[in-house]
Amino acid sequence: MLLALAAGRAGAGDDVEPAGYPPVLPGYQLAFPRDGGAHPDFRTEWWYVTGWLEDAEGAQRGFQITFFRVRTRIGEDNPSRFAPTQLILAHAAVADPAHGRLLAAERAARALSPLAGVEQGRTHAWVDGWSLAWGDGHYRAQAADGAFSFDLRLRPDGPPMLNGEDGFSRKDADPAHASHYYSRPQLVVSGTLEVGGRRVEVAGSAWLDHEWSSGLMPPGAHGWDWIGINLHDGGALMAFRMRAEDGRPLWAAGTLRGQDGAAQALDEQAVHFSPSRHWRSPRTGARYPVAWRLEVTDGREGRARAFEIVPLMDDQELDSRRSTGAVYWEGAVRLLEGGREIGRGYLEMTGYAGRLRM
Repeated sequence: MLLALAAGRAGAGDDVEPAGYPPVLPGYQLAFPRDGGAHPDFRTEWWYVTGWLEDAEGAQRGFQITFFRVRTRIGEDNPSRFAPTQLILAHAAVADPAHGRLLAAERAARALSPLAGVEQGRTHAWVDGWSLAWGDGHYRAQAADGAFSFDLRLRPDGPPMLNGEDGFSRKDADPAHASHYYSRPQLVVSGTLEVGGRRVEVAGSAWLDHEWSSGLMPPGAHGWDWIGINLHDGGALMAFRMRAEDGRPLWAAGTLRGQDGAAQALDEQAVHFSPSRHWRSPRTGARYPVAWRLEVTDGREGRARAFEIVPLMDDQELDSRRSTGAVYWEGAVRLLEGGREIGRGYLEMTGYAGRLRM
């Protein structure tokens, strides 16, 4: 799951499904490659890729690139191609322990070819030279900024993982707060990464989320906590919780995929997050729980499993106030079980530097 932060920039109100946008409804049958592309009638949509990279010297780094599409409902009766009916925003970042903090950049533009846009029918989003595209059996992710650049190919190892009820992902007991949501875990990565003027060949694993909605945040929600983990045995774990201002969980859910590819939906009784260590940002003053204990009830094995979530480094705060208007923590993490590393992925935490407005 990823940030629908950009929706707040469109000027619609919070916590309710805005008039004029189609609702997300159960029963919709996801189909590919069709649903890899854009769904421009919905209010907000995002394609989100995170992963771990390793170079020939064994140095490990995290990366992320995210594209947001926002339907503004501004100028929709204006025939001009310059009308800002759709916005395209993007974030990219590299987590490099050698630098001690996240290297991040952002882009924003109205959807106007060739500068920025999205395609329907297949995954392709781009803005100001950054892009994410599907073709020839793999994704290609490209981004460049002054501090870093990457050009990566990401090859799936199997079909998409549908989250929730066949891709209908509730964020609240009220089904009005939901999204269509699928993941592509265990992407095999190869390509190049440049940091500080030094370019290296890299390989690793990544995770792609694609989600779209018209009304995501339930009443009283301040933000959310989310993980997407590629398990070393070939499985995958996604879990999230919607959170009140005082930290109380309002809703939780997830998906656990076994090494055989079979996935089970995790309901709110099967997912429990507990912070175990905090870090305070020296820039924003936000206090983030950067380490966690996560308990998941594995229905296939009939037992509760206890995990630890440990960050690659503490300072992975991303300040995107120039594009989506939010500050959040988005970082590479390890997943431990019984003190042993069993997977790697990303942790996302929103609403700690102020309420997330949708």
